[in-house]
Amino acid sequence: MKILFVIDTYDTSNNGTSISAQRFAAQLRENGHEVKILTSGEEGEDRFVVPKFHMPIFQPLMDKHNFDFAKFWGDEALGVIKQAVEWSDIVHCFVPFALDITAQRYANKIGKPCTGAFHIQPQNLTSSIGMGKVDWVNELFFDGFRKTMYNGFRHIHAPSQFMANEIEKRGYTAKVHVISNGIQDEFMVAGHHNIEYGKPKKSPEYEGKLLVMMVGRLAQEKRQDVIINAVPYSKYADNIQLVFAGHGPEYDKYVELGKKLKNPPQFVYKKTNELIELLSQTDLYVHASDMESEAISCIEAFATGLVPVIANSEVSATPQFALDGRSLFLPGNPKDLARAMDYWLDHPNEKAYMEKLYAKAAKHYSLKNSVRMFEEMLQEEIRDCQALNAKQAE
Repeated sequence: MKILFVIDTYDTSNNGTSISAQRFAAQLRENGHEVKILTSGEEGEDRFVVPKFHMPIFQPLMDKHNFDFAKFWGDEALGVIKQAVEWSDIVHCFVPFALDITAQRYANKIGKPCTGAFHIQPQNLTSSIGMGKVDWVNELFFDGFRKTMYNGFRHIHAPSQFMANEIEKRGYTAKVHVISNGIQDEFMVAGHHNIEYGKPKKSPEYEGKLLVMMVGRLAQEKRQDVIINAVPYSKYADNIQLVFAGHGPEYDKYVELGKKLKNPPQFVYKKTNELIELLSQTDLYVHASDMESEAISCIEAFATGLVPVIANSEVSATPQFALDGRSLFLPGNPKDLARAMDYWLDHPNEKAYMEKLYAKAAKHYSLKNSVRMFEEMLQEEIRDCQALNAKQAE
């Protein structure tokens, strides 16, 4: 198949949707498909590139999140969009923004198969302006997404059953395919090695310390502040070293907040092999986000042989990964997080046993399996589109 991915920002490693697009594209190419990207940003043989759109007033916020909107109007941009859609056998749209909507509508106009993905919760957007928990605002976004784009699809990819339920109960009419964004084999290979042969010796800077990690953007809804505030309530406070892998708009705030700890948090940015090496040295993984459509970074962590401690939020898919209640804590509650952390640190034998079970559970989320399911969705859309085109031609 000649598959077109449509996404405003593709070249970033600090955005889960972009990372998922990159990984799916690579695996699809390995499976023999031709994949090109309709996006803004850098030119390339695998790209159809439109200019970036710099938003008045909000561009500094976009820059902090490493996200750019793509221009979708004017002869140049529209020409590129039409060329990209016409090149493809099928179009897949990742985000509910204007570039994707324009590509989708043109695909529908010329009878081209087209599918969508629901990766972005409204809360991801509204949290950036301090309204992530204002229900009526989030409902406006759900309704707007449905009317402007998603009810124009026959098939939608949702990364978790939680997200599928969220959109189905709000009147989204397409068939929803629950497909994990998937993790690379390297994480599971590391997990197998860590479980069978033992974890590597800690780096000198972490010797004698309890290493607690979270991976993700430093954004308001990710709630790294809850982890920082939990440490003083732990009986192990003096020995805990927090490490946050990621960057984002809350960096300065979290650096300042962390100064109260005996061991101030470390903020790092790692390539995949370096991240695996660091996770393999970690004692406990915490995922404190209030809202997530899946949280692939949490899967990657427990795939390496870690017990996760997860915020049990009603607007997050991540609690699905908890194998029992000991891996859950009350969202936004530092004291309850400290309680959960201390439980696992107090019971190393139970933690070691559960690490094996979590590493085994991660095998259900392999990237190769996810892409196989994604291919099946694309093929189903192609069949449905061909049937509709044939009916309209009668």
